[in-house]
Amino acid sequence: MATIPYDEFGLFHENAEEAGLPFDGPPQVVRREVATDDGRLISSLRWGADDPGLVLLHGGAQNAHTYDTVALALDTDLLAIDLPGHGHSDGGREGALDAGGMAADVAIAMEALAAPPVTLVGMSLGGMVAINVAASRPDLVSRLMLVDVTPGVDGSKAAHITAFIDGPPGFTSFDELLARTIEFNPTRSEASLRRGILHNAVQLDDGSWVWRWARHRVAPGAVRQDHAQMWDVLGSLEMPVMLVRGMSLGSVVDDEDEAMLLSRLPGARIERVEGAGHSVQGDQPLVLAGLIAGFSAPST
Repeated sequence: MATIPYDEFGLFHENAEEAGLPFDGPPQVVRREVATDDGRLISSLRWGADDPGLVLLHGGAQNAHTYDTVALALDTDLLAIDLPGHGHSDGGREGALDAGGMAADVAIAMEALAAPPVTLVGMSLGGMVAINVAASRPDLVSRLMLVDVTPGVDGSKAAHITAFIDGPPGFTSFDELLARTIEFNPTRSEASLRRGILHNAVQLDDGSWVWRWARHRVAPGAVRQDHAQMWDVLGSLEMPVMLVRGMSLGSVVDDEDEAMLLSRLPGARIERVEGAGHSVQGDQPLVLAGLIAGFSAPST
């Protein structure tokens, strides 16, 4: 079976073209890694020349490249981290992928590769990790943005996402993998989904494909998250907090989540994004980039 070529840094022109962004040549992006105390590697993409004051965390079963279009639009120094067990990062500590353990690893990467305190943006699972980082290491986080997630997001709200993630770990061909991805992402262009697969899956020697995160798939009991308790953790934060909520089909945040957030953090900012489902960075990347830029500004 033919091997499909993949250049990790050779697809940015597609992101720019699809979003209508100018593209004068490849952006300055490098892959950076840092070792944890137990020898695992946490990988990331550093955009720009300097250690950044902006850090982006992706959702479950995604990777740092989910923010490529957002990063192109921002055109600033930033760090997009592959969560443990995702992308190019190694698996979680002792095989677990709980938000608290991930937060400890993310904090190590932030200290080594960013310029804290930073604006920390977390989407979905990355948002839960970001809450843990902000609570356990407030010295690293000046502002916290949650993208379509709150501690109120439970299994029933995210059932459509879980159905996709719990699918086959491997596929006999790229076309089979693409067809399943299109089935669960009907509003996205085939070109963007194809690009996402190339970043998020690996072709094996026999020609079959496996999700990068599926290589670190763990038993359900190893994924430990007490979302109810996380409301108390979120409510204890003292830095500015913003919730960005997708308003289209696929979003997992509802009015009850908004109300609970404001009851715990009356000063929190809520932004509703029309035309975006759960993956706001994929559905409305330019809108999200504008919100990040405004929220990161010192005067905000």
